[in-house]
Amino acid sequence: MEPVPLQDFVRALDPASLPRVLRVCSGVYFEGSIYEISGNECCLSTGDLIKVTQVRLQKVVCENPKTSQTMELAPNFQGYFTPLNTPQSYETLEELVSATTQSSKKLPTCFMSTHRIVTEGRVVTEDQLLMLEAVVMHLGIRCARCVLGTEGQQVILHLPLSQKGPFWKWEPSAPRTLLQVLQDPALKDLVLTCPTLPWHSLILRPQYEIQAIMHMRRTIVKIPSTLEVDVEDVTASSRHVHFIKPLLLSEVLAREGPFPLSMEILEVPESRRIFLSPWVGSLQKGQRLCIYGLASPPWRVLASSKGRKVPRHFLVSGAYQGKLRRRPREFPTAYDLLGAFQPGRPLRVVATKDCEGEREENPEFTSLAVGDRLEVLGPGQAHGAQGNDVDVLVCQRLSDQAGEDEEECEEEAESPERVLLPFHFPGSFVEEMSDSRRYSLADLTAQFSLPCEVKVVAKDTSYPTDPLTSFLGLRLEEKITEPFLVVSLDSEPGMCFEIPPRWLDLTVVEAKGQPDFPEGSLPIATVEELTDTFYYHLRKLPACEIQAPPPRPPKSQGLSKQRRHSSEGGVKSSQGLGLQQHAPLPKPKAKTLPEFIKGGSSMYSKIPAHRKGHRPAKPQRQDLDDDEHDYEEILEQFQKTI
Repeated sequence: MEPVPLQDFVRALDPASLPRVLRVCSGVYFEGSIYEISGNECCLSTGDLIKVTQVRLQKVVCENPKTSQTMELAPNFQGYFTPLNTPQSYETLEELVSATTQSSKKLPTCFMSTHRIVTEGRVVTEDQLLMLEAVVMHLGIRCARCVLGTEGQQVILHLPLSQKGPFWKWEPSAPRTLLQVLQDPALKDLVLTCPTLPWHSLILRPQYEIQAIMHMRRTIVKIPSTLEVDVEDVTASSRHVHFIKPLLLSEVLAREGPFPLSMEILEVPESRRIFLSPWVGSLQKGQRLCIYGLASPPWRVLASSKGRKVPRHFLVSGAYQGKLRRRPREFPTAYDLLGAFQPGRPLRVVATKDCEGEREENPEFTSLAVGDRLEVLGPGQAHGAQGNDVDVLVCQRLSDQAGEDEEECEEEAESPERVLLPFHFPGSFVEEMSDSRRYSLADLTAQFSLPCEVKVVAKDTSYPTDPLTSFLGLRLEEKITEPFLVVSLDSEPGMCFEIPPRWLDLTVVEAKGQPDFPEGSLPIATVEELTDTFYYHLRKLPACEIQAPPPRPPKSQGLSKQRRHSSEGGVKSSQGLGLQQHAPLPKPKAKTLPEFIKGGSSMYSKIPAHRKGHRPAKPQRQDLDDDEHDYEEILEQFQKTI
């Protein structure tokens, strides 16, 4: 097949013959675009192979042959078209008469001229239809007697047979739809008429979208038929050609097999590093991989080391076989105790520093000393000094003596000492526990809520380089569900690792030939160290979001009184500026105190037994200096002394 313009090839293409393989004979580059415009291919190189799989009509440009004006028609245009001429044209009237008399169709016949004809004081335009009745002698000249119909009248014209055209013979035919006209090769580029359109004569120029497959292209390539490129049909000689289609690891994951697969890396995404493992450096272009399938189980635990100045972060697989032992958790505030509290699970802590309660705010806000033992009972609300409600954590003070007799224990159980700690209480607590069991990672996450602190007491025997045993402690922070693929390098098939396709989406292609996959179970790296950047990115994910930050502590009464006193002495207070500080509290887990408080002493009558809804903290006026410190109070007292 000789090279033809792409537009001509598409117009003559039979959709039933698809797919067809084309070779680009003269490439084209659309200046101003690197690759494509509006999703359409605009750069084709000479020699490129294109496998056309589908041709879709986009629009039809309707052109007026007289004025060259254009308008667009939708593919579902409902008008009907009739051809005004045939593909055969005649240079003179004599040729037209000779062809007509020699055919099976005799005179009369209708024809049109492509140019204006001036004769006998009358002008015949190019869009007017003439009927040739006979050949006669007129004024000694052989002429064609023609009938011109104008405004309901018939005018006889005598045109010499030497009259030059070109002329088009008009043959009446049945009206056709837009798609019928476009599918008929005999009507290509013919002048048509359509009563629905404003122009008497028009030419249709369709524009198609070609959907094709090309080498090393992941998606279907869309090529406009108007692209100025010549193509050659090489379908017959290209039966053996295989078009290589790259894949993303995420697409391999979505296909769900069959596994194992042999792949070759084509491209590594240029994004932030995720893992610090040695195998990451081997993921380069040309490296062959063996994909064994989906990793099981699909969940991972995000963990951070403790006991070092710079913590390290890990992603621990759910298949981790090491043994862990729980370690006491540390809580810097009462609000952290609330986050760790679970109804039905006792939570006992020991205070690790002396803290004085805000008795001016509420006499029930007791102080704590180092060594005080508390049992967390749940959240509640108490009345503040200004009549507003304060969210508190209700605790019960435990005895410091372990060897009490039963009677004393019963008396103490009848009237236990309750302790109310505001959420902002800046105490320091450590969990009291005596759990020496060794847990697997799956059992630990099933029985206890995260975060929790553990110590790895036995490493994963299937992973010889398990790094978790070298740390004094680990903080298991969050459980993450993410699909991973079990992969090994073709050069080292004995060691497998797991790749998350949505985080590390490599571009791969199926490699030729199947490698020798090792038999039996393969050792898998169950612990991967994360970069700091990606660790903090994970902590931003919805699955890792934890409670809102704790509420801001209110000002102490002593400082507030000193501020008011200094304002009376002539110092301008910022309260006159009308600044307000909103301190919204997080929604507590429960709005009521435990049942045993209702039957306690009358001291707790201020605590509501039940509240429907949680009222936000009332706005308070504050000074411009929001941060109150002890040295400010000492400075003011020093100024007064002077």
